[in-house]
Amino acid sequence: MKVSLIQTDITWASPQENISRIEAMMTVCEPSELYVLPEMWATGFATQPQGIAESEKKSVALAWMKHKAQQLGCAICGSLAVRAEDGTYRNRHYFVTPSQGETVYYDKRHLFAHGHENDFYTCGSQPVIVQWQGWRLLLQTCYDLRFPVFSRYGRAGEYDAIIYVANWPERRQLAWNTLVRARAIENQCYVLAVNRIGDDAHCHYVGGSAVIDPMGRTVSECAHAECASSVELSLVKLHDMRSRFRVLADRDDFA
Repeated sequence: MKVSLIQTDITWASPQENISRIEAMMTVCEPSELYVLPEMWATGFATQPQGIAESEKKSVALAWMKHKAQQLGCAICGSLAVRAEDGTYRNRHYFVTPSQGETVYYDKRHLFAHGHENDFYTCGSQPVIVQWQGWRLLLQTCYDLRFPVFSRYGRAGEYDAIIYVANWPERRQLAWNTLVRARAIENQCYVLAVNRIGDDAHCHYVGGSAVIDPMGRTVSECAHAECASSVELSLVKLHDMRSRFRVLADRDDFA
């Protein structure tokens, strides 16, 4: 599966401007079967969503994801701040495929209380695994990276890769760089991790987007700039590695 990571700056509360920026980046990277965008890629990390989060039914950003997936025959994922049909605000990680703009989503489970995200958003409760091009992909968002039990292979389900989308600030970059590799190693899976760059009112971001293989090695990565990085991933290599070094067979499986 060909994957492209889209590490972009984000203009505050301007979905159309951010759509234009991402479209331009997509045109210069290799044609891919999956494009991964950052957390809240259309608005920036809006902990107070009133007046910024779009209605899910009328979301310009989500409509663009569906249109682009159909146009390119690919899947696109990334999170958006949305007002759900029940009136709650969600940090919703969408995975959109080209089949009539079919959409699966995961609501961020671990809201960032340190930044007051939990004051306005409603968290999700269950991990979500999507199937695409023969791959099983676990959807996760930013702060979820710090909670390994929630994403543990065999508890969250069986998967081949974890997708993390994030607005992870420079001051905690060491944690990002360390934990994306830890999640790959401990779960014997690929990790596709996409962070933003640039600045918002509170933080500076330097990216560090990367694809990590099940041994913790960097397969592809972005420099500290806007970047579209593409890589071909192999299920055959993953299955071969898991069969030769059977760590998952010895994992704890507590109820």
